[in-house]
Amino acid sequence: MSDLHKYVKKRKSCDPRFAEDYDSGYEQFKIGVILKKAREDAGLTQEELAEKLNTKKSAISRIENHAEDIKLSTLGKFVKAVGKELRLEVA
Repeated sequence: MSDLHKYVKKRKSCDPRFAEDYDSGYEQFKIGVILKKAREDAGLTQEELAEKLNTKKSAISRIENHAEDIKLSTLGKFVKAVGKELRLEVA
C-alpha cells in the first residue's frame, strides 16, 4: 500500500467528514476522467469536440475537470459526439 493510500485510509477512519467528501469527490473526478478518455479515444481535441457541441473549449475542459454538476442532457450530448452510448445504472 502506498503512503498516499495509507494516509487516506487513516484520515477516513479518524474524520467522517473527510471520508464523505473524499468519496464523493473521487466519484466526480472519475466521471471527468472517463469523459476525457472517451474524447481522446475518439481522436478529438477539446477544440474539435467543442465545435461539434457548438460550445467553447473552456466548457469541455470544465466538464472534464469538474464533472460534478454536469446536466444529464449535456452528458448525453458529449457522449454522442464522441461516438459512445450513455448507459445509466441504479444498483
